[in-house]
Amino acid sequence: MLATEPPRRRLTERQAGLVQRLTNSAVDEIRARGYEGLTVRNVAARAGVAPATAYTYFRSKDHLVAETFWRKLRALPAPRVDRRKAPAVRVSAALRDLTTLLAGEPELASAATTAMLAADPDVKHLRDRVGAEIRRRLADALRGDDGHAALGARAVTVAGAMIQAGMGHLGYEELPGRIAEVATLLLRGRR
Repeated sequence: MLATEPPRRRLTERQAGLVQRLTNSAVDEIRARGYEGLTVRNVAARAGVAPATAYTYFRSKDHLVAETFWRKLRALPAPRVDRRKAPAVRVSAALRDLTTLLAGEPELASAATTAMLAADPDVKHLRDRVGAEIRRRLADALRGDDGHAALGARAVTVAGAMIQAGMGHLGYEELPGRIAEVATLLLRGRR
């Protein structure tokens, strides 16, 4: 399936295909060189396009990495929420695909953690989208069980866990268990 959502503007089908090639190549480049070795120029070469063309769509490597992560997150299936389960179990289930993505692509997860902190306006836009998607998943899991502040606390937990993993204090493969632990603590006594 070809993703046609633009990084910054509406794209033709050909342009959308080019952006998809660039983001796919970014994943390969991150796996090969990590965030530090990643350049838009190297990604363009891997995708078989001119660097100037890549910079038409992505003004920085942080923008490219953030867009790549956003596309991976957006491609995840919608979580199935079983309302018969306890809230902590529903939270874990709602975030399972996200934590599986992070654990399965640790180089991308680490690069995205760094890139998402950039001050670039294009990155901020994508950071807001990523945050909104995580909050949406949490809200779906907790519909009717939680207030806005508690939902925000869970979103902070996810962001904090990603940052800790990005700094090497926590393995990405540990995220599902850690997030489940925090959800259980925050939802203690709720059935």
